[in-house]
Amino acid sequence: MSMEKQTGPSTTSIVAAESEKGMSSRSLSLVTGFFESEGVSDTTIPPQFDTKGFFSEFVRGLLLKVYRVNRGRVSCLLSVKPSVTNIYGGFHGGAVASVAEMVSNACARTVVGKDKELFLGELSTSYLSSAPRNAELKVDASVVRSGRNLTVIAVEFKVKDSEKLVYTSRATFYNMPVASL
Repeated sequence: MSMEKQTGPSTTSIVAAESEKGMSSRSLSLVTGFFESEGVSDTTIPPQFDTKGFFSEFVRGLLLKVYRVNRGRVSCLLSVKPSVTNIYGGFHGGAVASVAEMVSNACARTVVGKDKELFLGELSTSYLSSAPRNAELKVDASVVRSGRNLTVIAVEFKVKDSEKLVYTSRATFYNMPVASL
């Protein structure tokens, strides 16, 4: 089985590019040291993954399927793919938080007018259990409170087959009027 080296920017070339943008040598040294301590000092990023917003598109396209949108409620189905599991085979906590943020943002949009921007002020997630690899989860978001300046969303992640609650999340958004310049 042959492995071809992926072409794309390496950590070294990314660090070199950042130094040209005015990052201090101390900051660059700390970043490089972190990558080296994690064992990824000269790993290349495959070109198909080196695009702006890749993770968001990845989560939306492969993991989430919206099946209900009502005023104040959004429901999705989520597949726990091997690419977003942790070393124990469960759904990675960072991916859980990312999905919670996206779904809560969509839910908030059902009650906040387009004339206002939403800014995530707080996101808290409780990891009650673990969702195993290849599990199907139901993700239900609902508005807890929505006022002139704040919108609070609650998100529940349940295993589809057993209805077991595995994660809960709560997001607070600030509603800001869109600036007209």
